[in-house]
Amino acid sequence: MSLLELDDVHTYYGESHILQGLDLSVEDGEIVALVGRNGVGKTTTLRTALGLTPPRRGTVRFKGEDVTGTEPHTIADSGMGWVPEDRRVFAHLTVAENLRVAAHAAVDPDARLDEAYDLFPALERFADKEAGDLSGGQQQMLAIARGMLGDNDLLLVDEPSEGLAPQIVSDVVEALRAASADTTMVLVEQNFRLAMDLADRFYLVDHGVVVEEGDTAGVTSDDERIRRYLTA
Repeated sequence: MSLLELDDVHTYYGESHILQGLDLSVEDGEIVALVGRNGVGKTTTLRTALGLTPPRRGTVRFKGEDVTGTEPHTIADSGMGWVPEDRRVFAHLTVAENLRVAAHAAVDPDARLDEAYDLFPALERFADKEAGDLSGGQQQMLAIARGMLGDNDLLLVDEPSEGLAPQIVSDVVEALRAASADTTMVLVEQNFRLAMDLADRFYLVDHGVVVEEGDTAGVTSDDERIRRYLTA
């Protein structure tokens, strides 16, 4: 049984038909990358899985249960977390306070914070700093750590390298690698090489459908079957 399944999903924004029969599955313990040009439906796929933009047709299953049309907070409570592209940290709360918000339901919140700091040592150095004063890379690590603290079985991560300096991207990638030891991930990433390096499998999306899929090993943007869907 797959952890997440989208079956013939059709999702709209108003009358704009974004996902046009998209199918994908995610197995427990893997990182799956969604790749493709901007505007082809990658972020919409994450939003559809979490119930933020429910499909008009098709089925979304999480842990074998049909969650199509279920409220997002209910899906989130069942173990699906989201790291949005814009990070959405609480700017006027400290790093520690941001993490405590995510860990509030844990039996031992202090222990969960210690786990987050073990995973992301840089955050501990800035524990008393307001999140709005962090760099973009530090905010991205905080957003990922918050997703981990939610005891999520699946983490949806949207464009983690977007807008970051190259030297910071490698830190974020290592943070995601560390986080993936405990959590299955679906990753939307515009940097194709980074996505192939980080993920186990990929889905190439174009005009709201999957046009290519497979293992990431050995796949490059020079492959003809890939290149024609990545260039303008």
